[in-house]
Amino acid sequence: MNQKIEVRVEDLLKTRGKSVYWLAKETGISYSTLWRLKTGKALGINFATLESICAALKCEPGDIMKFRTRENEPKTTTPERAKSAAGSSH
Repeated sequence: MNQKIEVRVEDLLKTRGKSVYWLAKETGISYSTLWRLKTGKALGINFATLESICAALKCEPGDIMKFRTRENEPKTTTPERAKSAAGSSH
């Protein structure tokens, strides 16, 4: 099964009535780092960052991350695929 790790920082913040700005101030983690985690653009997370987030949100690492199967993701067409699909229909 094809899976990826989903970071659930935004969900945890919403349930606690907190913002990314609050988390940045509380943890000392830059807003841009938290934004990348929140939007799924981060390539990884170090343990110090994970520990700081867990301490601020009073949660466990497993509350922040979960597996998501790629089959459940919406399918997007890349420009290259769109061009090849358009070219092959002629």
